[in-house]
Amino acid sequence: MGVGFVCIKQETGVVMLNHTTGLNELVDQLAEEITVIKERKRKRTTEENKRFIHSLTKILTDVREGMSISPCYECIINLRSNFYSGPARYRDSNLAYKTHKTVFDSLLKLNLIRITQRGHYNRQTKIGKVTRYKPTEELKTRLTKLKGHPAIVLLPDLHTETVILRDKVGNSKTDIDYEETSETRLLRSNLKKINTVLAGHWADLELTQKQFTQLQERLLLDTDKLPVNFARRTIVRIFSNGSFLEGGRFYRGWWENVPSECRRYITLDSKRTHEYDYSQLNPHIIYALQNQELGSEDAYGRVLDGHHRDIVKQAFNAMLQAKRDLTRCPAKLDISELGMTWRELKTAILKAHQPIAHHFFTGIGNRLQYEDSCLAEDVMLSFAKIDAPALPVHDSFIMHHGYGGELEEKMRKAFFERYGRNISFKPELFKVVAKTELEDLSVESIAADREKYRDWNDRNDQWFKEGRKIRNQLRLQKDIYSAD
Repeated sequence: MGVGFVCIKQETGVVMLNHTTGLNELVDQLAEEITVIKERKRKRTTEENKRFIHSLTKILTDVREGMSISPCYECIINLRSNFYSGPARYRDSNLAYKTHKTVFDSLLKLNLIRITQRGHYNRQTKIGKVTRYKPTEELKTRLTKLKGHPAIVLLPDLHTETVILRDKVGNSKTDIDYEETSETRLLRSNLKKINTVLAGHWADLELTQKQFTQLQERLLLDTDKLPVNFARRTIVRIFSNGSFLEGGRFYRGWWENVPSECRRYITLDSKRTHEYDYSQLNPHIIYALQNQELGSEDAYGRVLDGHHRDIVKQAFNAMLQAKRDLTRCPAKLDISELGMTWRELKTAILKAHQPIAHHFFTGIGNRLQYEDSCLAEDVMLSFAKIDAPALPVHDSFIMHHGYGGELEEKMRKAFFERYGRNISFKPELFKVVAKTELEDLSVESIAADREKYRDWNDRNDQWFKEGRKIRNQLRLQKDIYSAD
């Protein structure tokens, strides 16, 4: 077995695996066990063996990652052959359907994994579910012996596709292929710079084990969210409606799934963070696109004399997102406390925003997402130059608590360069959300806190031990691919 790091290709990219974890040895052991039960009549070719080892490693790393997320976590595998022949840019070319299924079936036969939900697919509706599985106690025991937290020893691939184009195909949104241009190459290059910084720092949640477990259980029950997986610390950019001028926001960072009330407990390299929220960014953008001024009055508060701001905001955004007039109130919007009809609320919003009234019900919402994503890209690139991670959450950022003033200035600069006008940041526009607990700095309290947040401390200690080596590998990975 070699030394240093070895490359392992996954559906989500290449990860760099420290040889001292013991995973390579486990892969070799299981490969032998599978070969025995399969009773192969001929030896695998070099290419076949490469794919075989790759599939086995993929499943084992998925399971190990799942174990670090929650005991209740179910791994997924797609057993449809067509999945492995989709657009090349979005799939792992080293995963072959026949080999991957053979490895999966063999692990089932060895009683190392068990299926918890069988997958199915309806060819007419093009809707289905993937197969879900969990490790047995035997595999858990073997994986528990491996060293290091999987989110730390397995590094994200900076070469995996991060620019994703979606369109509606039939009844579902589908990732579609696209022609490579200088613009798409620039988008990808910028994301590589941002992801190099994000992957080179450790974002975590300063929660007790009990609190973290409760959060994961809550997220596992939420069909719209994923549980926290610290391995997901890089982002992609997803464009919509088959256009690179719509959508374009940043997704797949683990912090996006954290409920807003819990995001104040996010730390970066063990330091406290603030969430800086631009609460009226889209109204400012749409007025700027019309060469109009939004004015000093709150965009949502002006509608009903300052009352029911959150409901008005939801209605405002729904009206921008809709492609035609909404004759009925959106299903997810509850206006029962307003004492007015949906039609009356619509009229009030249109009256309060007459300069942009013609843009409501035109589907401009996706264009506005593109605009705010471009501002976010500018801000993150600016901070990437000084190796400072900015975690994007739609129209807000989570950063080290000392960057508030600098972040505000960078957003002002980005807004002026894009629209040729200034944006005024008021307290309600540039809202800071932070952890506000008072700290007792006595020796006794510090010792008690270290035990209380033991898992958080252990992850951060391991990161600081491996951090320099990890950052060097990420930079090397970035330089190698930049030269391709």
